[in-house]
Amino acid sequence: MTQTIRIATRESRLALWQAEHVARLLCRAHEGLTVELVPMTTKGDRILDTTLAKIGGKGLFVKELEAAMLEGQAQLAVHSMKDVPADLPADFVIAAILEREDPRDVLVSPRYARLEDVPAGSVVGTSSLRRQAQLLHARPDLVVEPVRGNVETRLRKLDEGQYSAILLAAAGLKRLGLADRIAGWLPEELSLPAVGQGAVGIECLSGDETTAALVAALEHDGTRRCVDAERAFGAGLGASCESPLAGFATVEDANLRLRGLVASRDGRSVLRGEQRGPDSEPARLGAALAADFLARGAGELLGAA
Repeated sequence: MTQTIRIATRESRLALWQAEHVARLLCRAHEGLTVELVPMTTKGDRILDTTLAKIGGKGLFVKELEAAMLEGQAQLAVHSMKDVPADLPADFVIAAILEREDPRDVLVSPRYARLEDVPAGSVVGTSSLRRQAQLLHARPDLVVEPVRGNVETRLRKLDEGQYSAILLAAAGLKRLGLADRIAGWLPEELSLPAVGQGAVGIECLSGDETTAALVAALEHDGTRRCVDAERAFGAGLGASCESPLAGFATVEDANLRLRGLVASRDGRSVLRGEQRGPDSEPARLGAALAADFLARGAGELLGAA
């Protein structure tokens, strides 16, 4: 018996790559299944002349795909987990999370391979408050300017000389076959990754058990536990996708190590911390780290940001 399901996706090349990747995995896991893509341009893709924080945050990339599922245009949506708000609407569930790609941030520059090589006063592009805060903490002598658009647009602006360097996620460059553009890898001590960075999630309606069962074949348990811990940390702080906050978990034997960071926008104030615990309780671990951060003044930092 054949079955067809439809995936709502943004139209950027990276989003289409992720949706096509999920489609291939689903067809490989389920004989007779047909998968169709429903490409869409979201408000976050259309408005490129201002920062995401000013027009509603990265949740803009998610909401219109969710509307397509509610209207019956699609059964699934595929997201970069770092774009998914901590609190999903009750109608939706992240039915599966794929195995994580490299979660690190990278330096992209035609001239400099290390952040310490970039001359003082140089313009470095990033639209992430998290990257901006950590960059300015390490190099307050640099000038940080926003750079919006898809990966190719950002690379073009760099090549045109608008920036001395830009900061991007390794995962996106690798998925697009652009790993050769990576000049240097930023260690986690310098630029702790965003919550969910490098992980792809598959969202469906919470009551759609048939679709959820199909998608379950793609679940990667280790990545799920890490992302759940990270998202619980962000949720416990009441953070949005645009907060200067980082959260990154790793599996070590049967335990999780969760590291967190909250900073001021200018990077002058930075809080760091970590928690370790059983990998069977990722949400509790994330909540515990959030409570620790709140006790040390993270709420005031986030409120000011």
